[in-house]
Amino acid sequence: MNAVQSPIIAVIGAMIRETPGTISLGQGVVHYGPPVEAVEAVRAALGSPLLDGYGDVAGYRPLVEAIGGKLQAENGIDVQDGRRVMVTAGANMAFMHVVLAVTSPGDEIILPVPFYFNHEMAIAMAGCRAVCVPTDDRYQLRLDAIEAAITDRTRAIVTISPNNPSGVVFDTDSLRALNALCRERGIYHVSDEPYEYFTYGVPHVSPSSFPGAAGHTISMYSLSKAYGFAGWRVGYVVYPDALHAAMLKCQDTILINPTMASQVGAEAALRVGRRHAEPHVRELAAIRDVVFSELNALAPLATVPAADGAFYALLRVHTDMKPLALAERLIREHKVAVIPGDAFGMSDGCHFRVAYGALQKDTVTEGVGRLATGLRAILGSRATV
Repeated sequence: MNAVQSPIIAVIGAMIRETPGTISLGQGVVHYGPPVEAVEAVRAALGSPLLDGYGDVAGYRPLVEAIGGKLQAENGIDVQDGRRVMVTAGANMAFMHVVLAVTSPGDEIILPVPFYFNHEMAIAMAGCRAVCVPTDDRYQLRLDAIEAAITDRTRAIVTISPNNPSGVVFDTDSLRALNALCRERGIYHVSDEPYEYFTYGVPHVSPSSFPGAAGHTISMYSLSKAYGFAGWRVGYVVYPDALHAAMLKCQDTILINPTMASQVGAEAALRVGRRHAEPHVRELAAIRDVVFSELNALAPLATVPAADGAFYALLRVHTDMKPLALAERLIREHKVAVIPGDAFGMSDGCHFRVAYGALQKDTVTEGVGRLATGLRAILGSRATV
């Protein structure tokens, strides 16, 4: 555990608490809450035996059925085709289950860089090794680099699309080719898709929908973003039937079952469907335009590749300063917080994840303005190109 990186959100959060008035462009949450129908469903269930006892290890049956319908209608995934669904306490727990289910200590899992830091942490906790593989200059997958990284200890390749932390939506042809590579090499393709509704002008594609994908593809989802469910802790995972016994062992040992009240609310939320998120996604599209306009104006001090999904920008600052040191100065001196990129495996320079999902447009504009002002003030002539 000493070798596992500290959770960067907590590190930055402590600095924010010590600096009142700081605008956080750090944690990846949304500014809206769950559907009214979800709250009403839980309220109606209070006091019933359903909420007071243990539930099915794989998930509350009506919710599992609702998830199956959603996966078929929206993602093109037939859960009857040799697959199972499990409800978890968020997508992070789903990933931990998957790592434990498909690996033995010493095995390897390939992570394209930038990766999601909790994925790398989970792999290390399981006694396995994260093999970090570079992406291209637009943060798109490099199939040649991924294939070259496969060894006889490789058990899975992880993709996140739309991506956290870059906001990039992976090219469909690349995802299809990667999925075929996994099938050919007998390894799992683990696809993390919590931001499936957050795309801007491009489609979201679930690799589990590809022909021939059922036996080796695992897809993970979350209600945290789309439904404003971050504190309710509900996610789900669809995986090959062959992994079911191992997944049940993980769930029963770590959790038994997700909180029943949250699962009742989640079923009601799924009945509302993606229409709950759609107006917020349109609002985020306008906020995204403001964010990228402000960040692009920082050139040549900093650069930011285009991003068609999620609610992140991955900013590269042209400086020799260490990211955490610069992040701390931005908080202490300019009251704006961002997440250092080295937490996401970005060790080749000074990068920051800028998150814009948690704030209203005016607050985001103020926060990005503080970020730009702070970078110019701190770096000045120290910037490198």
